[in-house]
Amino acid sequence: MSDDDVLRYDKMVESALRGVVRKSLEEVIVHGLPGDHHFYITFLTDYPGVKIPQYLRDRYPGEMTIVLQYQFSDLKVEKEKLGVTLSFNNIPERLEIPIGAISIFADPSVNFALQFQPIDDKAVESDLALLAELDDGPDDAGPGGGKGKKGKKESASGEVVSLDKFRKK
Repeated sequence: MSDDDVLRYDKMVESALRGVVRKSLEEVIVHGLPGDHHFYITFLTDYPGVKIPQYLRDRYPGEMTIVLQYQFSDLKVEKEKLGVTLSFNNIPERLEIPIGAISIFADPSVNFALQFQPIDDKAVESDLALLAELDDGPDDAGPGGGKGKKGKKESASGEVVSLDKFRKK
C-alpha cells in the first residue's frame, strides 16, 4: 500500500486543530478576551515566514512563547498567519507568525492546550487547503470566518515565558 492509498487522518485532525487556533484568535479580534482567558502561543522562530526582530530571534533561537492577555494590539488573523503587536522593554514590535509555525497553543484559564508536530511548507499548503474546505461548511460565515472585522484595540506589552513552569514534574 503506497502513501497515496492511505487517508492521512492524523494530518486532517492536526489541520482542523490549527483551525481551532485561528478561530480562537478571530473570536478575540471580534469580542476581546472574555473573563480570565489568555493565550500562550509557542512558535518556531526559524520557521519560514516568521517575522520577528533580530534581537528576539537571537534571544530565543528555535522557539519562543508569547502571551496574549491584557496588553497587545493590532491582532490580525489570516488563513496562513497571524500578526500582533507586543511591547518588549517598552518598545512596540510587530510579530508575524505562520499558523504552521505554532507548536503549542494554550489557554491556562480553562486548562486547554494543543501541541502540534512541526510541519514543512508543502504540508502547510495541503493542510491549509484542507482547512479551507472544512471552513466552507454551511454553518460558517464564509472563508476566513471573521476576517476583516475590527476588534478591541489594547495597549501593547508582551511577556515571554517558559512552559516548563506549567509542566508536571
